[in-house]
Amino acid sequence: MPTLLYLHGFRSSPQSAKARATALRVAQLNAQRETLGEPAVRWLCPQLPPSPRDAMDLCLDLLGSVKGDDLRLIGSSLGGFYATWLAHTLQARAALINPAVDPARDLRGQIGSLAAWHDPTLRFAFTAAHVDELRALQVGDLRAPVPEPQRYFVLIAQGDEVLDWREMAARYRGAHCTVLPGGDHALSDYADHHLDAVLRWCLAPVPAKQHSN
Repeated sequence: MPTLLYLHGFRSSPQSAKARATALRVAQLNAQRETLGEPAVRWLCPQLPPSPRDAMDLCLDLLGSVKGDDLRLIGSSLGGFYATWLAHTLQARAALINPAVDPARDLRGQIGSLAAWHDPTLRFAFTAAHVDELRALQVGDLRAPVPEPQRYFVLIAQGDEVLDWREMAARYRGAHCTVLPGGDHALSDYADHHLDAVLRWCLAPVPAKQHSN
């Protein structure tokens, strides 16, 4: 079974509704696997630091030598942008939920002192340097479809009030992409209607590679 790394969004945390629902479902699946004598999925869901470079360094440190078919990623919003970079860099499979396409552009207006969503007493500085770090993590030309789109399973809500669903759909053209009518940025019905599909994609066996004679 692979390592499964969940990447939360901007100002979010492992306490987000989607992260907690996914962690619970993975724990349930691992309990079933234990009764069958099957190996457990390794679950990782770190608190990502404000610095994009530090966030990716943290993920790479946690993963160690894990990459390729041994790694699966789930990313929401800014976490989807991060997951795209990691999937491209480590040649892994990723499920993306309303993924940010150009966060360097979108988050320039957030520079300053910000509060965390799940604990407003926690504040952090988001800086111009962090915007530059986001730009450095862009995979290819953001105006073109992402390279190797077959690596991605993407859920896009047309009702996203934060990101442009058309831009997301264009960026992930050629991926296993579902455009959902209505919905919202948080994809509030994720646990009830989309989580199982995400985990099926993430945990499905990788087809054996064909070898020519």
